[in-house]
Amino acid sequence: MIEVKYDAQGLVPAIVQDAVSKDVLMLAYMNEESLKLTIESGETWFWSRSREELWHKGATSGNVQKVRDIRYDCDSDTLLIFVDPQGPACHTGQYTCFYRKMEPEDALSTQSTTRDRFSILSSLESVIASRDLERPEGSYTTYLFEKGVDKILKKVGEESAEVIIAAKNSDNEELRYEASDLIFHLMVLLRDRKLPLDDVMRELQNRHLNPKKV
Repeated sequence: MIEVKYDAQGLVPAIVQDAVSKDVLMLAYMNEESLKLTIESGETWFWSRSREELWHKGATSGNVQKVRDIRYDCDSDTLLIFVDPQGPACHTGQYTCFYRKMEPEDALSTQSTTRDRFSILSSLESVIASRDLERPEGSYTTYLFEKGVDKILKKVGEESAEVIIAAKNSDNEELRYEASDLIFHLMVLLRDRKLPLDDVMRELQNRHLNPKKV
């Protein structure tokens, strides 16, 4: 086992992150025993500072977290746990404990997002991930996940055809609309198959670096 640097109380902070969407789900604390149980069971265990006892995430709710990877920082005093969540991480029923957004008076946050013209894809991936785990009633994305992969694949096929038709008709307004539908349904498919958008971006990057593939 790694030489984790525990604090004076014998604890180390553990950041839990969705392995697919890369959203930070929660921050909790582990001691040596809970880390050992996490590694052995493949599901997250923590130490409750308020109750002063071990707790198995999802033991009562069913919202367990299947561990994919465990990393530690350069000082060995913080853990990063990549998981496949089987339900919402937050006790409120929210996908992530960090669902509330601070609204600063300055424009720092907007400055950072406007520099990245593709930031909407990251936001959309996060929303799709939350719909997958929270399954709110009345949500179209919830409907797709509950119908299953065959329904999702059907929609991807339908939207692909609509893109072709719009392009053939030289209708850019319609093409923009249908291309948006196609990207959305493709991202739902990626979530259903637990394939991170980062992996697709990495594949494009690899092709870009190989002129023969572009």
